Amino acid sequence: ARAAVTGAHAPLWREFVRFWTVSFPVVAYRAWRWWLGSAVAFFIVTVALALWVSGNPDVHAAIGTPSEIEELVNHDFASYYSEHPAGSFALQVWVNNSWVAAQCIAFAILLGLPIPYVLFQNAANLGVIAGLMFGADKGDLFLGLIIPHGLLELTAVFLAAAVGMRLGWAVIAPGDRPRSQALAEQGRAVVAAAIGLAVVLLISGLIEALVTPSPLPTWMRIGIGVAAELAFLGYVFHFGRKAARAGESGDLEDAPDVVPTG
Repeated sequence: ARAAVTGAHAPLWREFVRFWTVSFPVVAYRAWRWWLGSAVAFFIVTVALALWVSGNPDVHAAIGTPSEIEELVNHDFASYYSEHPAGSFALQVWVNNSWVAAQCIAFAILLGLPIPYVLFQNAANLGVIAGLMFGADKGDLFLGLIIPHGLLELTAVFLAAAVGMRLGWAVIAPGDRPRSQALAEQGRAVVAAAIGLAVVLLISGLIEALVTPSPLPTWMRIGIGVAAELAFLGYVFHFGRKAARAGESGDLEDAPDVVPTG
């Protein structure tokens, strides 16, 4: 009906290309301050908790018995990445990470206020495990298993938090636009981020399932993770900056249509 009344819509392949070269990267690029702020706050909490846990026997006793902690640092943490078939593990990781990202985006409707708590929960979990591993002189094992997939995975979570909080801020400070318009425009941009992040998290899940537990040398596994992270950041910076300079916002309503013809 739309095609009959208003003319043909842009071809699907053109929308696909536009999404990956304009809509998604420009949303990520425009949210870089919120993105960076989320990352810095996350790692401050993680490092602080790791230092507190690693050097405090009383905290260890509150977390678990000595045998439970020994089982975690000597067996459970490493076996987590290899105890399930790679395919099902990748799916499990993707669903879990997508759920965290989805929470960050969904909480945008509450002005983004619950998002820092979601980040804090994940930072606390990572910090406690890091503290236990470093306290048991297993820091090299911890970093060798976390870095390959964790760089891209956490970057995606930080981006989800950034666009969610930015949407909430658009309601608080809409500028010269009505709040309803600001919410609609930023909300459609958030949809673009959600779709793009699903693919990014799929890639990080595949790395976690196939690279992290692989017999490759640690330096090679870390190198793959660093390469994936740099490729993603380079992609966002290149296409996002270009689209931002062209005045794009990531609003899916801005996608051009083919001019109607009689």
